[in-house]
Amino acid sequence: MKLILAATGLLFFSFTTVSSKAQFRTNAQNLVLTNEDSLNAGYTKNKTVISGYGNANYQRNFYQQQSIASLERVVLFVGHRFNDKISLFTEMELENAFVASSGEEEGHGTEAEIAMEQAFLKFNLNPRQYIVAGLFLPRIGILNENHLPVNFNGVERPMVEQLVIPATWREIGVGFYGSMNSLPLNYSIALINGLNSANFQHGTGFADGRQQGSSAFANNLAVTAAIQYSISDFKFQVSGYTGGTVGLNQRSADSLGLDNGAFGTPLYLGEADIQYAKNGFSGKALGVYVAYPDADKINVAYAKNIGSGMYGAYAEIGFDWLYKKHNTAQLISFVRAEMLDLNSSLPAEPKGIYDGTEKQTHIIAGFSYLPIQNVVIKADVRLMHTGPQNPALVINPPPNALPYQQENQFLNLSVGYSF
Repeated sequence: MKLILAATGLLFFSFTTVSSKAQFRTNAQNLVLTNEDSLNAGYTKNKTVISGYGNANYQRNFYQQQSIASLERVVLFVGHRFNDKISLFTEMELENAFVASSGEEEGHGTEAEIAMEQAFLKFNLNPRQYIVAGLFLPRIGILNENHLPVNFNGVERPMVEQLVIPATWREIGVGFYGSMNSLPLNYSIALINGLNSANFQHGTGFADGRQQGSSAFANNLAVTAAIQYSISDFKFQVSGYTGGTVGLNQRSADSLGLDNGAFGTPLYLGEADIQYAKNGFSGKALGVYVAYPDADKINVAYAKNIGSGMYGAYAEIGFDWLYKKHNTAQLISFVRAEMLDLNSSLPAEPKGIYDGTEKQTHIIAGFSYLPIQNVVIKADVRLMHTGPQNPALVINPPPNALPYQQENQFLNLSVGYSF
């Protein structure tokens, strides 16, 4: 109870750190930390650029008395400027250091993968507007576009932007981005392929339904849009998503009792956030709600237990203790409070099964030390509280499974880089 009250208080009265010496990313004034940033901003004169980022993490789970060390990700970016109007952006990601061929090296415990994080062409229309086409990350939330380890506090990405907004979320499509000439306002709108509801899983929201450019069903489509407004030391954003979740043809969809078409069986997402930075203090707060009104049809068709509504919110506050030193090093202490529920509402008929473990509160506190802008050393402690486990959802547990514990603590350590 104390954990919930503390998180609730922090959620409404705190903000988060986003590198207090850095300016917010806008089309007019980009924060150039990597070669990819330089290419995107049009500053580089090199035709081909190489960039990348990565991080290695250590985590101690105190309840399970288990520690894990992992090279969480290594990402290689290759971009090419064909001319002043057209550029290519590609990014390949290796997660968890190792990908085994069939039948090899089983028992690692953590799933590994090689995936394209982005592969798109950018067409500059004028200094304030451009079009992207291919596999790209739409502007949803804070982290999806700005997920380098040097860009956020905490070893782990915010839980809300892992589970409710599943960053890094990328799909194939076309997007239009621009900024106003007379106002500090950025805008974007994109048409992308929709989600695949057959892969939705209890406990991960709709994250497993992302198709990520891998033979994606495209009978169903989605539209996403965002508006950013900057004033003084604040930046505000609202973003939204609406799209179909059934990409099957008519015959297959009818056989399952599902609505197909471009926006059939739709999922809706709305998000708003605020960021602030001044004199060593900086912060952000974010809230998101997802509505899935036809979750009952998906649950029947695929024997799932998906909620018809989910929400998440987080906020942080931090301070750079080296701000007045006027050098490139930063030492940022921070605290973040998060709350989320992946089954905040359930289908009425047939009735979904509520899972208290999907209602979570997290408090994270720690520091980030950046000796230079492109290297970070992180440490934090995460306190987690969930609702009670529903016995109806416990089926064939392993014989060595521990009794479910609603409270848990984690120690996290990390090193990360970008270039």
